Amino acid sequence: MITYNSSIKIRTTGFSDCSDITPQVESIVKDSRVQDGLVTIMAAGSTAAITTIEFESGAVSDLRKALDRIAPLELEYAHNKRWGDGNGFSHVRAALMKPSLSIPIISRKMPLGTWQQIVFLDFDNKPRTRSLVVMVIGSERA
Repeated sequence: MITYNSSIKIRTTGFSDCSDITPQVESIVKDSRVQDGLVTIMAAGSTAAITTIEFESGAVSDLRKALDRIAPLELEYAHNKRWGDGNGFSHVRAALMKPSLSIPIISRKMPLGTWQQIVFLDFDNKPRTRSLVVMVIGSERA
């Protein structure tokens, strides 16, 4: 059993900025030399999330609109009253979407669907440079 750790850095614009990170994760899986196992991607922070979606403008727009209905920017959030940073909505969205995702590795590949990409969502209310933690664990074959 081996483990391999890496990271991905992303510059975002905030406000549900969505980035396709599939190529970076595929590269890390390849570099790991894991034949069969699991890759976990985690957003370090409480205002971001990782999920999968068909990364095309319509689906991404639909997701943003759904999140706007579930946790609207303009609601009164107790977090905003306490900290005055105006990003209460981003904490709620991140908690609902979750900060990490695990994907199987089979024969050195992630068995993603044809139109399924791994995406990072930054919900904060300002541009940020984000760090994603990636851990690959599994068996290595020669």
